[in-house]
Amino acid sequence: MTKRSDRELLREQESAKYRWESTSPEMGMYDEAAQSDQMILNLGPYHPAMHGVLHNIVTLEGEKIVSVEPHIGYLHRAFEKLGEHYTYHQFLNCTDRMNYVSSPMNNIGWLVAVEAMMGIEVPKRAQYIRTIFNEMSRIMDHLVSMGILGVDCGAFTGFLWYFEERERLYTLLEKHCGARLTTTLGRIGGLKDDVLPDFVDDVRDFVKRFSKTWVDFDTVLTRNRIFMDRVQDVGAIDAETALSYGYTGPNLRATGVSYDVRKTNPYMCYDEFDFDVPVGEKGDTWDRYTVRVREMLESLKIIDQAIENLPEGPYCIEDPQIRLPEKKDTYTSMESMIHHFKLIMHGVPVPAGEFYHSTEAANGELGFFIVSDGGEGPYRVHVRRPCFYYYSSIAELLQGASLSDAIATISSLNVIAGELDC
Repeated sequence: MTKRSDRELLREQESAKYRWESTSPEMGMYDEAAQSDQMILNLGPYHPAMHGVLHNIVTLEGEKIVSVEPHIGYLHRAFEKLGEHYTYHQFLNCTDRMNYVSSPMNNIGWLVAVEAMMGIEVPKRAQYIRTIFNEMSRIMDHLVSMGILGVDCGAFTGFLWYFEERERLYTLLEKHCGARLTTTLGRIGGLKDDVLPDFVDDVRDFVKRFSKTWVDFDTVLTRNRIFMDRVQDVGAIDAETALSYGYTGPNLRATGVSYDVRKTNPYMCYDEFDFDVPVGEKGDTWDRYTVRVREMLESLKIIDQAIENLPEGPYCIEDPQIRLPEKKDTYTSMESMIHHFKLIMHGVPVPAGEFYHSTEAANGELGFFIVSDGGEGPYRVHVRRPCFYYYSSIAELLQGASLSDAIATISSLNVIAGELDC
């Protein structure tokens, strides 16, 4: 190739002779596009139309998507590896930061898995309180998902309305568990503390208010003709393909498959509540949206039943080998001090073996595979995070779609970068 001066301009007719050549596979894509009418677009990370740090290398012909190459790893924090060095209680802090939109559900998923592995029977009061917080978190997650979908389709009003109600839920969480976002809700065997005396009144007020505001939510987007045109028959996936990718949760139920861990493999006390599992038909963006809308009402039904039948009694297991003693007892009782020391230094006594347990998180089946060697912490931890499976299907889901439809489709999957690669 002829060497050219740094200051010498390249004439348009000569540009093809001096194309940038690279051995990198990614650069090869750019090379091929340069020889055709295609264009390579980096859709993310740090893109105003993309959620968080999601990265998609999109090949376009005009507005039509020819191919998509999704990349993950920009928010990898090695939680599974950290699990090998933490105790079972310490790992609870990692779960907060996976799906941070509904962190109590991650906390409870981890606790339920460890408790099942240990064969612990959690007091009924703790189970009911956990269930209430669980379903509140599901509503919070769906509010964020629907609000962001509206913004991505040009409807900002819904976002403001949804987030106002979400803030009320965060305030309730903060009041009764001490935190808003990363809650570290619960402890192995139950809860760290009991809820405040006015918890029942606060939850009743929320149920009463949300039952009315849900109608406004349903009106602002669900019956909006422009929004309907933007999401109906967009990003559709059939049930067979969705199952082959490992879809669960609202995104699978949108295809017509009525799979919900709360029904198929009940945990805590979900088998004591009456609720339905909403399903869609086409598995498109519209169905994914409407399933979440209806699920919020079902969560409200569960919360109402749980708060009206909230049992009295202990909020945590009484076993001193599992539950930390009260701080005042640690300073005044030798036995309590010894139990406190052993729990902090050596952790809870988890039997050796391999175990898997899943729960129905807001985004789908959240599972924890734990390998224990009988030590103070897990020997191995693997998290079945639902978002990973949705994002793996992006290439097939978006092929042939328009760029604007791609934004709405990815938004409707509700992929949370924090749990995508942990």
